[in-house]
Amino acid sequence: MLNLSNLGLTHPARVYHNLSTPALYEEAIRRREAWLAHLGPLLVRTGHYTGRSAKDKFVVKEPSAEGKVWWGKHNQPISEEKFNQLKIRLQAYLQGRDIFVQDCHCGADPAYRINVRVITETAWHNLFARTMFIREFDRDALDAFAPDFTVLHCPNFQAMPEHDGTHSEAFVLLHLAQKLAIIGGTCYAGEIKKSIFTVMNYLLPQRGVLSMHCSANVGKDGDTAVFFGLSGTGKTTLSSEKDRAMIGDDEHGWSETGVFNLEGGCYAKVIRLSKASEPEIYETTRRFGTILENVAFDPDNRHVDLDDASLTENTRAAYPITHMPHIVKEGVGGHPRNIVMLTCDAFGVMPPIAKLTPEQAMYHFISGYTAKVAGTERGVKEPAATFSACFGAPFMARHPSEYARLLGKLMASHRANCWLVNTGWSGGPYGTGQRMKIEISRAVVRAALSGALDKVSFTPDPVFTFGVPEACPDVPAEMLQARNTWADKAAYDAKARELAGLFKKNFAEYEGQLPKEVVGAGPA
Repeated sequence: MLNLSNLGLTHPARVYHNLSTPALYEEAIRRREAWLAHLGPLLVRTGHYTGRSAKDKFVVKEPSAEGKVWWGKHNQPISEEKFNQLKIRLQAYLQGRDIFVQDCHCGADPAYRINVRVITETAWHNLFARTMFIREFDRDALDAFAPDFTVLHCPNFQAMPEHDGTHSEAFVLLHLAQKLAIIGGTCYAGEIKKSIFTVMNYLLPQRGVLSMHCSANVGKDGDTAVFFGLSGTGKTTLSSEKDRAMIGDDEHGWSETGVFNLEGGCYAKVIRLSKASEPEIYETTRRFGTILENVAFDPDNRHVDLDDASLTENTRAAYPITHMPHIVKEGVGGHPRNIVMLTCDAFGVMPPIAKLTPEQAMYHFISGYTAKVAGTERGVKEPAATFSACFGAPFMARHPSEYARLLGKLMASHRANCWLVNTGWSGGPYGTGQRMKIEISRAVVRAALSGALDKVSFTPDPVFTFGVPEACPDVPAEMLQARNTWADKAAYDAKARELAGLFKKNFAEYEGQLPKEVVGAGPA
């Protein structure tokens, strides 16, 4: 029998333990948490918070973590006293209330898997956990389940900032020694999965495993590829190919035995999702077992409208990875033969594809560059460079140099190629040039993964020093050198120097933590 007294959870009204997907559907609808849409997806609303609340995430500063965590804006410290007083009030809040418990795993490789117990006050958030993590179907294993980490999720419970030391009523607090995350004040379900991803980013490097914010797939010949990229760079689109099977779409580990998915589901952004360009993901929005967050729908016929951004641009679909037709069911692959780093360069100075040396790969991995464009945020008139260390700084619990060293070591051990692919602008910056066509991006990725570029000559870029291919199948030769696509060559040179300066300024804080070969691998 389930006993939650070790968490201080006593006298709940009723505990729903490991309910199936249909049963959680019934509870969510019965409790008016959700609506049933045409063809079977579950529609939910997250209220005020329609995305992650990065400023409200804290890590408890206690002896076991103090010297290991990358403290700063992404891992803000909070005291054990503040954590415990919030936890005590949460325990009191849940007395007399129904709670839902889901036992699952994080990590497809049993050698690095952790058992995760997610306790929620709502049925649909429990369904989200069941969807996004790896399910356990063995009844004996579930009976013997012992959690390695627990998430306590109460979105209707709010913090008191002046008393609790938080920035708002929302909070995401991680206590790595107690192996407990407490989340409240926000209904955005992504906080559940990202809190556990942060935990894995803390644990795996201590075992020599690189934890990665990336997608991964495998070709017919068994060649594995990983795709790093921030939001809007095309990571999901370019890693979804009919002739390659998906390992996972967002979070992976790379150990001495290969790549493994951390999750059992996908959490895709679906605003203006096109059936023509992404048919496989589109079909998941029309299936039972998919949760649609903040997606508009017709209340009469329950048809969804993926083009409606009236609630948020960050509409999401959470679905089991088994909803996708081409997957690696075991969630594991071999060592990557190719690593693709995606950037949406709104300055228009990056080539469609470039080959990186191992040192350059470490440099660009730590840099995590993409760009915001005019219109994405109030006051942005010119392209604004954005750097997110390791292509996922908000979830990196340890210093970025630690992940970069692991990347370099694994690349050297397994002779992986690394490519920088620009899915942004060509022929000029945003407003002047043209957005790279998806056909071009697919062509350069296909060429890199197939080995078509192995015998091609490369020319060093005069500013960024990486190698630019002189030819690429299905790509016009004049597009490969970014400078050649600009009518005003002097304007290109000025813009390239500007972006190079931004790279150097961003990288300055990491220079003391890395070998001089990596520091010198940036722009000339």
